[in-house]
Amino acid sequence: MLVSLADGPKHGYAITQDIARFAGRTLRPGTLYGAIARLESWGYIEALAGDERRRPYRITAHGTRALKDTISDMQRVGATARRRLAAR
Repeated sequence: MLVSLADGPKHGYAITQDIARFAGRTLRPGTLYGAIARLESWGYIEALAGDERRRPYRITAHGTRALKDTISDMQRVGATARRRLAAR
């Protein structure tokens, strides 16, 4: 979700559509809104003013740092995996 919000605010449906496009995964509403609640409670995202049906969310500075840290961790794991596979 943080990756989706990294390019700008989105409401829940737009987040699910974006994730389906770039990750090939479909989030069910319970999964989506459970994750939104957790990310909000951690200070990674915040709700913006919206209309009656759609509330957009945006990534916070804290969420951006967390995403960058996660990307670094994933790169390190990927590099380890590549080295280990090359040794086979």
